[in-house]
Amino acid sequence: MNPFNRIGLAAFAVSMFGAATFVTAQAQDAPHGDAGNGKRIYLAVGCFTCHGRAGQGGAYTGPAPIVAHTALPFDGFKGQIRDPSDNMPAYSEAVLSDKDIADIYAFVESLPGPRSPKDVSVLNN
Repeated sequence: MNPFNRIGLAAFAVSMFGAATFVTAQAQDAPHGDAGNGKRIYLAVGCFTCHGRAGQGGAYTGPAPIVAHTALPFDGFKGQIRDPSDNMPAYSEAVLSDKDIADIYAFVESLPGPRSPKDVSVLNN
């Protein structure tokens, strides 16, 4: 095996280990939430208005990101809710407790997320 292939293989292994560590750390950092209650809160406070009922994102007041199966760790998700970027309203602890946010996080993590275009038959014709 030439030196470039060994370097590439080593870089790939390190990146895969790092990705696995990130996913594990993300799952461990999130407090336990109740996805059923999270769905109720998500609908009650109007998250679905911009982000869609299935967390698919939308364009109600501008591009709203996909939140289904979010890649954000819990702290980033919570930070976005407390002090959002763009035109999303902020939700103080008086409006949404940390437990409510953990429940919403559990709900959006339970959603399947976007499908690959290869999985949509009409796009493959």
